[in-house]
Amino acid sequence: MNHWTKLSIEFASQRNYLDALFSVYPTIPEGIRDIDKDLWQQVEQSFQAKNNIDLLNILLKMDLFPIKDSYTAYLKRDSDSISRNPNTVDRLCGRLYEMGLDKIFEKCSDPKETNRQIGPLFKRWLSTGVLGIMPIKLENFIHSKGNAILDASDIKMMEFAKQNLGYKHDKGLDFVARFNGTYVIGEAKFLTDFGGHQNAQFNDAITTVKSKVNAVTVAILDGVPYIESKNKMCKSIRSQNKHNIMSALVLREFLYSL
Repeated sequence: MNHWTKLSIEFASQRNYLDALFSVYPTIPEGIRDIDKDLWQQVEQSFQAKNNIDLLNILLKMDLFPIKDSYTAYLKRDSDSISRNPNTVDRLCGRLYEMGLDKIFEKCSDPKETNRQIGPLFKRWLSTGVLGIMPIKLENFIHSKGNAILDASDIKMMEFAKQNLGYKHDKGLDFVARFNGTYVIGEAKFLTDFGGHQNAQFNDAITTVKSKVNAVTVAILDGVPYIESKNKMCKSIRSQNKHNIMSALVLREFLYSL
């Protein structure tokens, strides 16, 4: 097992891992979504008039459609399809009338899911100076020689790594840095559970850490992989001797050891 993975597992199993991790990923749900007053007035009018097509068209303009249904994304992307699919329209509107206006409003104003808020939190944590230095913009990063962390979007980081470090994947990066003259690139993931989308996130990070580039690669993983379990994710990180898989909470120690 990789030394840094071992340290991360020990931290997770023996110390206040989740309490400490909250400083990196403070996943506090956002407040309810704002509903446009004019749009909502149109919803009420269409609902009272039982005008199915208008009701559906207006609700599809909302940030969040009040019903989870496999067909709504298609209707949203092709509004003309509403007039061509009366049975689908009637089915959805039947559910809306059953819900009532109060419930529709409640569902349209639901807060964003926590998982959708996680992405920017790692970079926000870096911007506190927790690694001993503040991230700097690309121009300064390129022209400096000392320890530095790049402050850029995922895409800009990917482009820098492609142009300068031999990175070949069309996947944005969460972390590009230089410590003791060594470049470091990686992805950061907070894996809140096993299965589904979380597996895809895990695989993205592992693909990056296995990249053949002119830099040290890291998979900055946190969450369930450090639990003692027979899950594939847990077994995978324990079998990676060569690859640097670690918690964000040991990242600083790793960087200054380079």
